[in-house]
Amino acid sequence: MAGRFKLKAQLYRGEDVAIGPGKADLLEAIAETGSISAATRALGMSYRRGWLLVEVMNRSWKEPLVETVVGGRSGTSLTDLGRQVLADYRALETELAALSNGAAAKRLEALLAED
Repeated sequence: MAGRFKLKAQLYRGEDVAIGPGKADLLEAIAETGSISAATRALGMSYRRGWLLVEVMNRSWKEPLVETVVGGRSGTSLTDLGRQVLADYRALETELAALSNGAAAKRLEALLAED
């Protein structure tokens, strides 16, 4: 059986991962649920872990990606930049998937030992 490439993109700012697969999933879940708490439940992670990931993302970009509104209309949502970063990251994932099925990948897979 041929191998399969798994390419994942992680964009770093210093030592921190500004965006990667898990953070993109968290952004998507926040956009869908309107809540960090509901998003972390949906992803099977602790609220504390989700909050820490949001904090890293918010300080890694020129502007925060996630905003929380408190008061009469409480909730959590992605900022315009958050939606842009998520869309661009998903587009990058699509590009990486195409690379993982490209000619160079197929040549490398052909050189793998059989199972």
